[in-house]
Amino acid sequence: MMGWSNAGNSMLGMGGFGGFMMVFFWALIIIGTIMAVRSLTAGQISISSLKNRDPLEILKKRYARGEIDTEEYASRRNALSD
Repeated sequence: MMGWSNAGNSMLGMGGFGGFMMVFFWALIIIGTIMAVRSLTAGQISISSLKNRDPLEILKKRYARGEIDTEEYASRRNALSD
């Protein structure tokens, strides 16, 4: 056809640069997706890891973080030791 270059024979008509840009674009999409999933799941505790922990240890950590006060800590510790 008149006016058409040999664009169909090179990678997307840009002499190889278009092919590189397409690979670069998809690599960014894949890497971005992986990073987003990792950031959303970071710091989550699995249920199986909680099953293997001692309840008294969990209680001590909650008390140390300030999630419960001294009275509640003592009450729960007594309930666990019974």
